[in-house]
Amino acid sequence: MIKIAIASGKGGTGKTFVATNMFHALLQKNIYSALIDCDAEAPNAVAFFNAELVKTDDVTQLVPVIDYDVCTFCSKCHEYCNFKAIFILPPMKIIRVIEDLCHGCGSCSYVCKSGAITEKPVSLGKVSYYSQNGHMNLIEARMNLGVMSPVTVIKSALKHAGNDFEIAILDSPPGTSCPFIQTVSGSDYVILVTEPTPFGLSDLKQSIKTLKLLKIPYGVIINRAGLGNNCVIDYLRHDNIPLLLEIQFRREIAESYSKGRIASETIPSLGDDLFTLATRITSHYGNSNYQR
Repeated sequence: MIKIAIASGKGGTGKTFVATNMFHALLQKNIYSALIDCDAEAPNAVAFFNAELVKTDDVTQLVPVIDYDVCTFCSKCHEYCNFKAIFILPPMKIIRVIEDLCHGCGSCSYVCKSGAITEKPVSLGKVSYYSQNGHMNLIEARMNLGVMSPVTVIKSALKHAGNDFEIAILDSPPGTSCPFIQTVSGSDYVILVTEPTPFGLSDLKQSIKTLKLLKIPYGVIINRAGLGNNCVIDYLRHDNIPLLLEIQFRREIAESYSKGRIASETIPSLGDDLFTLATRITSHYGNSNYQR
């Protein structure tokens, strides 16, 4: 299986638009594909398909529970917590776990010599599995309200996606922070979707800088081409960065997207372009000889 991540440096560039239409184009050509919505803070890819919910798995994390009667207030757990999730005032014999900051690393339990720390599961979010035409090929990561980071939920969605599909499309969270890195780090290729504006260019540069550090191959799709200016085109040419596709701004595309419809159903050429792009990427990077 080859994993193609669809990402962007900022929200609103058309990342989910490209991901859903590419997935649809692959299905229309009978390519056994999966779409994994990793934008766990605001997943919406499923809304574009007539899919049936099959099952939902709860994603939990173990957080410490401190027995105040056993605790010696030695502060070791506080000192070893890199995330400042344990608050302690030894002279007053006060110690509290700040669950929202806990990353479940377990270091506090390891260093506690008095046996005062046990652990309990706390729900972080859910991974939902949807079926189309008998195939469970839509996976959605969704974090709970109030959770500080969606990384664990994204990791669970990617893990349970398996390797049964020919192509997996990963709809990445926007930006270049930890959720983005968690999604793209396991991919074989990243398609960066941008818009022809100074803001689009600025965030595109940040994404490319991150992918260079990760040593993951990438290319760029310019969405809503014809608007804005030529700053993105000039940058790609100057730095010899692959321009994969330009999607011209069309009113009918905006209308279909706003209604939750797949644009390539009414504009077949869009689906053909995205299918050709996916197969071209697969032919270059979807083989066992490829190494990052």
